[in-house]
Amino acid sequence: MERRAFLGAVTGGFLAVPLVAEAQQDRMYRVGVVHQGGGSYEQALKGLRDGLKELGLEEGKHFVLHVRDTRGDLKAAGEAASSLEAEKVDMVVTFSTSTSLAAKRATKSAPIVFYAGADPVSVGLIPSIAKPGGRLTGIYGRTVELTAKRFELLKEMVPRLHRVITFYNPDNPTAVLSLKDAREAARQLKVEIVERRITSGEELRAALRALRPGEVDAHFHVADSLMTRYADLVIEAARAKKLPTIYQDREVVVRGALAAYGLSYYASGRLLAKYVQRVLQGAAPGDLPVEQLDRLDFIINLKTAKAIGLTIPSSVLRRADEVIE
Repeated sequence: MERRAFLGAVTGGFLAVPLVAEAQQDRMYRVGVVHQGGGSYEQALKGLRDGLKELGLEEGKHFVLHVRDTRGDLKAAGEAASSLEAEKVDMVVTFSTSTSLAAKRATKSAPIVFYAGADPVSVGLIPSIAKPGGRLTGIYGRTVELTAKRFELLKEMVPRLHRVITFYNPDNPTAVLSLKDAREAARQLKVEIVERRITSGEELRAALRALRPGEVDAHFHVADSLMTRYADLVIEAARAKKLPTIYQDREVVVRGALAAYGLSYYASGRLLAKYVQRVLQGAAPGDLPVEQLDRLDFIINLKTAKAIGLTIPSSVLRRADEVIE
């Protein structure tokens, strides 16, 4: 399990960044935020607010957030970013790879600070991690890269795993990348994936209602902002149908998913505040290297395990970074 600490070095620099210059304190910055909604992205927004406060930027005095919750709609995400640029916000902040791509395509000049779960170079957000160039910078959480590892952990928690269901938006290139890795992991582990294409919350609700008892043994979350936005629907159905689930972020486990391996959206939002501050104070986004998050946590919710009648092997529990009881 990777336990390389990122908070020490990153947060050290984060807190060491000078506070707002005296000459700039009379200005009210306007920061646009585009996200897909739902509990995890709301936590990222909370982290952003807390991070800016720690840096001496007071909401309502030094800045105002123009928040656009696009409810899992990628077309709406692009439209929201374009609208924010037309309103002449000082910058746009985005909380997922697909949202960031939509915002980049829909805008021409607004600086963008992003969180990306897929490699931002390979998906076309920036040309280089060290030298992003242009008007985008931010942090990279390696969510897609960890797809196979999450599948392995699910198999270890549920040794008799045979069939796994996953939901994904075929219009989201990040989800397609993650699904490709999930298929390969499933092949190696001799597990069958039942794939369901979903493009809205309504379609997800219908697919969950149609899921028959015993049809699958667990649910696997691929890196998909739409599915992250509607994670609570899956958690509720999985508990009722007694299905194990594994996700990518701590926040969804706190809300009732069985397990996750990856990041904290709250921590990601808090770290984005460093970039927001520096860009507002005049730094060019293209001169700010993208930060890779190396702190990866394995979290298990034992209350959920008991509720669905699953006994997690002690060898797996010992490897968890956090156990919710």
